[in-house]
Amino acid sequence: MPSLFTRIPLAGNYPAAVTLALLALSPYLILTTATALMEPQIMRSIGATAYELQLTSGMSNAGYAFGAVACADLVQRLARRLVYLVCECGFVLATVLALSAQNLGMFATGVVFQGLFTGMLLVASLPPLIIGHPIGKLQTTAVVVSLGLFGMVAFGPLVGGIVGSFGGWRPLFAGIGTLALIGLIVGSLTFEGNEPPARRARFDWTAIPLAFGTTALPFFGVSWLTRGDFSDPEFYVPVVVGLACGVFLVGGQYRKAHPLMPVRPISNTLPVVGTLNAMLVGACFTTLLELIEVYLTREGDFSPVRIGALVTPQIMGVLIASLLFRQLMSTRWTPVLALCGTVSVAIGGAVLLATETQNASATVPVASFFLGFGAGAGVTPGLFLAGFSVPAAQIGPTFALVELLRSEAAFLIGPVLLHFALIEGIADGFRQSVGITLGITVVGALGLVTLYLLGGARPEAPDLVSWHAGTSTGYHSPALLAAVRKA
Repeated sequence: MPSLFTRIPLAGNYPAAVTLALLALSPYLILTTATALMEPQIMRSIGATAYELQLTSGMSNAGYAFGAVACADLVQRLARRLVYLVCECGFVLATVLALSAQNLGMFATGVVFQGLFTGMLLVASLPPLIIGHPIGKLQTTAVVVSLGLFGMVAFGPLVGGIVGSFGGWRPLFAGIGTLALIGLIVGSLTFEGNEPPARRARFDWTAIPLAFGTTALPFFGVSWLTRGDFSDPEFYVPVVVGLACGVFLVGGQYRKAHPLMPVRPISNTLPVVGTLNAMLVGACFTTLLELIEVYLTREGDFSPVRIGALVTPQIMGVLIASLLFRQLMSTRWTPVLALCGTVSVAIGGAVLLATETQNASATVPVASFFLGFGAGAGVTPGLFLAGFSVPAAQIGPTFALVELLRSEAAFLIGPVLLHFALIEGIADGFRQSVGITLGITVVGALGLVTLYLLGGARPEAPDLVSWHAGTSTGYHSPALLAAVRKA
């Protein structure tokens, strides 16, 4: 019998596990969209330039994407409980460093490590929540994943707007650190230990370095646009080399007999469509949100709190999409919901095309609702289309790969189109960049539908019982272009 000191008091408690996961993800994801509206305050406080803050944000996002891949490697040889507790402690310390920063170096170090540890926490905390509880909880867990990933992102602008208008970025970081500390306490009382599946597994010398290059290099390159231009080698060289690293990463994982991330199992029609849909929706959602904030700030001279309030309806959109996915997850309609998410983002973009400073108070909330619904309906179903296409034990590495690709797409498209809007003049550039984003969304949606049909896929309900039991994958997807190959 375990002693009093080794027993986990809340082990197996589902509400505690949900709280643990939300507290692991929410603090940082709130900051990812809150920071833009309070940048002037932070710049004055630590003496930073716009480029330096953009680079800090870029490297933090790179840390998030890389951390997910790094954790997929670590949990092979270390107990998840240990990884979770160390990463949560690291996040608390990183937040303390950032909130007490007197210069850029301290602030940047803290924020970058916040991103790194959150990416690791995603892979450490979500798989036990998804597969470690009765199958009857799976639909509710899907809502938690959606709200944890995009609900908090949608909440960020309101938080950033309040702080940007009324001050207090250090108290905000203190609150974020407090939430993480609570997460650490809840995790220590809830997270069960496990025997690592491959304690003697070799370090993947191809995956980890290539994942680092895939994230750090392009994210640095696009950050350079804050002080440079598209013709600068500081922009295009890191982006090209980083994208090449990504190609070699995915190709290498596909060919390996025992890969870190299951690229080959998710190279069939349904998971590929789901992953590409998550990338498309995530990138276009992020881009349009950034364009709204910059346009209203520079052209309309709107206060940060007003901007945050105008985009707040996106929270309701994410919530409705999450609840809808709860009902549809076990049915054959998940791919249709993912497509509806893409269509919803396109509708939001079309509404923004009609936006001017005079009518923004009416059009931006409408557009934000459709963007929020699109994010919730497009990204999380896409994640699960990939996750249900592999054995349940591999859902962590699968989520790591999808999040890496989604983050890559979002951070490449958003800053590039934002820079294009600024060099064209924000009034005309805003409309042109929104139009480009809308075009990408529509063309992407048509391409995904075509890919789905050419694969010969038919709507089918996932076999969640077999998937959850670990005896089979949830989806048995046809190969890519299967209908064409048969012909």
